[in-house]
This record gives sequence, structure tokens and C-alpha cells, in this order.
Amino acid sequence: MKYLLFAIAFAAAPIAAQNQDLGRPVAEGGQVETTGTDASGEEANGGLTFTVTDESDWADLGVAIPGFAADRDVPTPANADGTAALGREIARVITANLQNNGLFKPVGPNSLPQPTFAEITSPSWGTWRGRGAEMLVHGYVRARSDGRLVVGCYLYDVALQDELVREGWVVPPADWRRAAHKCSDLIYARLTGESPFFDSRIAYIAETGPKDRRVKRLAIMDSDGANHRFLTLGSATALTPRYSPDYKRLLYLSYVDGNPRLYVYDIGTGQQTLVTQSSNPTFAPRWSPDGRYILYSMAVAGNTDIYRVPTSGGQSVRLTDTPGIDIGGSYSPDGRQIVFESDRSGSQQCYVMNADGTNQRRISFGGGRCATPEWSPRGDQIAFTRIAGDFNIAVMSPNGRNVRALTNGWQDEAPTWAPNGRIVQFFRTERNTGRSSLWQVDLTGRNERRLPTPVDASDPAWGPILP
Repeated sequence: MKYLLFAIAFAAAPIAAQNQDLGRPVAEGGQVETTGTDASGEEANGGLTFTVTDESDWADLGVAIPGFAADRDVPTPANADGTAALGREIARVITANLQNNGLFKPVGPNSLPQPTFAEITSPSWGTWRGRGAEMLVHGYVRARSDGRLVVGCYLYDVALQDELVREGWVVPPADWRRAAHKCSDLIYARLTGESPFFDSRIAYIAETGPKDRRVKRLAIMDSDGANHRFLTLGSATALTPRYSPDYKRLLYLSYVDGNPRLYVYDIGTGQQTLVTQSSNPTFAPRWSPDGRYILYSMAVAGNTDIYRVPTSGGQSVRLTDTPGIDIGGSYSPDGRQIVFESDRSGSQQCYVMNADGTNQRRISFGGGRCATPEWSPRGDQIAFTRIAGDFNIAVMSPNGRNVRALTNGWQDEAPTWAPNGRIVQFFRTERNTGRSSLWQVDLTGRNERRLPTPVDASDPAWGPILP
């Protein structure tokens, strides 16, 4: 399957876009090669830069997202009603992405007039000023002779009547949602100055069956819950998945006949590679940032320590040896430090050590217990499960200061970061039913949403931006 991005380099009409395909065939999951960001080839058309320093800065930002236009309405495998209907669906996905992020107040195609194809590059400014729009997203969908789709995306400043950025993608019909996520990322990055995250995927454990015979399968989906897929059958229990840094593989823990094994699953081929196995209880495998090593915890003779093993398998190295239970292990983005949890002080707390196991020191002192720590991809914060009666998701600085609770549920646990380090995902267990589901919360703690999954869900892992 090919997934190619091309530069839209034209002066007047979208139909004049280049047809040359720039890129190379890739495995499932796709890569996107950017050849330009706007008509001039510069990073920002007009020299405008917007940076969000506080979420309230954009509390009243109105972003109008009408349906994407079609040069001609033709049938497509992506939508039985044709390219015009698909253009409206793309606009709805972009609207939902920006709405769920919490920084913007987008208005989608259901409440807006439909622009013509000619208006995509020549907006009717008076129409959008009259509706109070500050920013305007225009786009189009065009069917190519080879069966693929061209999707163009434009962001305009209505007050300045200026184009801020444009980009386009050539996609197989089945991948139209990726084009919508790429457009969302383009808008988000241009308006905030932050790295985007919509074109990414989430792995998790899908749970079915009664509690005493729970079936736990490995599953993946897009960042908004679409394109869901089960990867394992459930004959063996799967736990704690994590994406590799290159996005091509999933690391997870599997229990077969009661014996734990660490597997690496190749998403493109479906092949699995055994990294290590043991008859001892094993927990929480994690990748190193360079993909060369895997951390995991193992209980031997009543003592649980953290170990490191090469991704290709081989001899494991023990990094902790203090009496008690040392679990977890999340690398800092630069790979120099590891945050983990331990009860060596008498209660479950969070610690940091060097990547070789030296200089182990406690960082959590704020009351309650600290579990399942996860280092932010930005390196500036650590998310963790704060246990003080209830289980809540909290964040702190790498030195343990500036602790802030982000959720106020009954049992929220196992945080994982969005690729840009601004959103935290976790799973929530209901008090009365025991059912679990995936949730997301931003760093303000004010914007919380449930992510749709076909069955109960736990152990989420958010992957990096798709290549």
C-alpha cells in the first residue's frame, strides 16, 4: 500500500496541483513525506506565528470548517455517496479533532454554508466575517484516474484575509481519515506552534468475558478511536503494550500456560518475535528511546527488580537490587534516566535512576502513593497514578515538584502521553460495574473525554506521530 504526500504548488486553482508522486512504497501504517508547507515553500506564509502559552489564550478562537469541496462529484470506494459527501466527512473529522483537543471552538460543516470549488483558494471573506470566524479551514477532494484521492487543506486568517498554510495528500480511498488527521495536525501546529498528535495510533488491551475468565487481546486504533483492529486472538493473555520508537512494532507481555513471555509484534507483517521468557512473574516492559533495549520487571525469590535486555534478545542485566518491589521503568526522552516505582521506603513511591541503574533516588514526597510513572516525550514532566484513597492521574516535574492532579475519578490509572506531551491517556474503572474504558485529559485537567472502543479497554499506549 502506498501512502504519499505531495506538495500543492499552484497560484490560483486547486486543480492545477502537481500530479507527481513523491515518496516510496511503505508497509501498513504508511509514511508521509512532506515536500513543502505552502505555495512559496516557506514554513509560514506571511511571517505570522501563533504560540499558545496558556490554554485560555484561545478560549474564544472561532475556527470555521465547512465541507471540503469536490471539483466534480464522482463515486469513490471511500464513500458510496461520492467525493462531495466524503468532503463533508473529512471536515467533520477535523472538527471533532479540534473540538476534543479543548484549545479551540470549531464549527463544523453541518452549521456552515458549503463553499464552491472555486472558493477554496478565493474565500468569500464577508461571509465568514459575518459569522464571527477568526480562522477558516478550506479544503477539497479530487478523485484521480488511478483510483486514489487528492485531499487539499488550507488555513486562512479571516481578519487579515491571508492564507497561513496549505498542504495536500494523495491517499488510497481507505486512508481518507489519515488525510483528515494530517489536516488537523497542520492546523494545530500552525496555530499553536506546538508539535501535533492527531495522525497517531493507540494500542491497548481489549477485555471481554467475566472477571474470573477475562479474555485480554492486543488491539490498535487511530487517535480518535477509528480504524479499530484486534491483533491477537485472546488464546493467551496480552498485557501492557508499547509502540516502538519507529512505530513499526509493538512490545507486549503475554502469559501462556501461566508463563510470561515478552514479544515484539511486527505491525506490518503480523510476525511475532520472542525477546525473553521466564517462569518468574514479569511486568511492565518498555522500550528505550533508541529502540535497542527493553526494560522489564521480574520477581525472583520474592524480590522484584528491573532488568534490561537487548531488543533482539540475549542476556538480561539487572538494574536494581534493593529489597522490595521495583516495577515499571520509563526512559527519559534522551535515554539517560529511568523513572520507576518502588516500595523500598515502606510505601509505593516513584524514583529516578541513571540508565545504567546508578544514582537511584526518590522523587515523590507529596502524600499518598506513586505508581506507573511515564516520562513525557517533551522531557519536562512525569505522569503517574496518584493513590490517595482513590486512584487519579497526576503530573510532576522530573525532580518531583509541582505535583498536579489531572483527574478526579474513582480508579484512573496507567497514564500514557500523546506524542506532543500535551494530552495524557489512561484507563478508568467504574466503581459499581468494574468495567474499564479509555480516557484522555489535557494538562489543564479541564478537558476530559472518553475514547470509543468496541469492548472494555485497559493498558493504553499512545504511539508517536506516524511517519
